[in-house]
Amino acid sequence: MIETSVSLLPVFIFLIVLIYFDSYKLIKVNVVLFLIACGGLAAGASYLVNRFLLESIITDLNFYVRYISPLIEELIKASLIIYFISKNKIGFLVDAAIYGFAIGAGFAFIENIYYLSAVESSSIFLWIIRGFGTAVMHGGTTAIFSIITRNMYDRQGDAKMSSPKTAGLAGRFLIFLTIIFPGFMSAVVIHSFFNHLVLPALAVTVLQLILLPTLIVYIFKRSEAALRDWLEKGLDNEVQLLEQIDNGIFSETKAGQYLLSLQNNFSGATLADMLCMIKLHVELSIKAKGVLLMRKVGLHAVIEDEVKEKLQEMKFLEKSIGPTGILAVSPIFTQSTKDLWQIYMIA
Repeated sequence: MIETSVSLLPVFIFLIVLIYFDSYKLIKVNVVLFLIACGGLAAGASYLVNRFLLESIITDLNFYVRYISPLIEELIKASLIIYFISKNKIGFLVDAAIYGFAIGAGFAFIENIYYLSAVESSSIFLWIIRGFGTAVMHGGTTAIFSIITRNMYDRQGDAKMSSPKTAGLAGRFLIFLTIIFPGFMSAVVIHSFFNHLVLPALAVTVLQLILLPTLIVYIFKRSEAALRDWLEKGLDNEVQLLEQIDNGIFSETKAGQYLLSLQNNFSGATLADMLCMIKLHVELSIKAKGVLLMRKVGLHAVIEDEVKEKLQEMKFLEKSIGPTGILAVSPIFTQSTKDLWQIYMIA
């Protein structure tokens, strides 16, 4: 029982601390459990790949553990994060950290269960290193990859991915690599350093327990401040835009004049659909920000049936307008990953 507790509990305790720090409650408990399960599946996939390579291709175990297995394991974990970012399920660095650490925790959980059944050792230090060292390392490296990749995408992904200059498949792939490479290499280097055991294992574990949690908590606080600023500025702009539309003075604004300038390229019905889509998007965005603010103060937000109807209507309008129309109206309201994340969250 002591071996099991020491090897399995620390990483989950730290995950609970991260969820507690998430004052906006961006991620629900059932999502966290799903992410842990995804991490467990990633561990199973890594085991199969590692076993195949060791039995059929690579014979030098030390070289493999130091250089090959970190690449494979971090790549499999990273692929899950890339999927969730691409589906707009990770909007901020706060939830990026939780997504990453939860997947890493699930990975470490399955890996340590395997070690508990395969390794016969009564040394409590081994299980301390497995629990406080290896397990936290897996959670920390995936969280760092998720945070860096989310940050890189915020800085250059939205703009460059939609740029006409990078419309080709090759251009998009190169940008994709520049976005994920820094975070991936950071995770691999940390993982490889841990496996090298340059310092005594216990010393590496202690050092890691000091550095990784400190780094993640620091990013957490910075991200929460950025989220608060984004909420305040975005809410003010969206309320102003909604008032302009409702009061019939939107056409007098620069955004309204731009929409009118599109009448040579689109029919009147399509322009009307564009205006309706803008209004619906702003209303849903305001509602989403309201939900986050209510969670911040500990209140439960109820999503009305009216919101569900608006979501369905917006999907219909997007199909009616088409990709070209959505691209044409994008200068009026940006559909960045954060904006799309809001719609996912409220849906």
